Amino acid sequence: MYEAVAGAIADLGAAEIAVSKSQIAFRRRRGFAFVWRPGQYVTSDVPAVVSFRLAERLQSPRIKEVAHPSKNVWMHHIELRRPDEVDGELRRWLAAAYENAA
Repeated sequence: MYEAVAGAIADLGAAEIAVSKSQIAFRRRRGFAFVWRPGQYVTSDVPAVVSFRLAERLQSPRIKEVAHPSKNVWMHHIELRRPDEVDGELRRWLAAAYENAA
């Protein structure tokens, strides 16, 4: 799953990658996308979650959860079960997050 997300982001341009114990973060001026395993925190059979930061809230049945940690930040969480779920729609959302992090 990570490779599918990393490939989609690499197609957008340069981004720093920071690996921690809990996640892999993609950054420009600030973090904009994160890949993590939910099974580390809760009981889950989902292999990976991709979270991305936008300035507005998206509405889609694909979005598992949305957090609003501050005035201009909406964190969207999407469960990934297969690499092909990193499709055109998710790529557009990652592109918006990428641009927003410049």
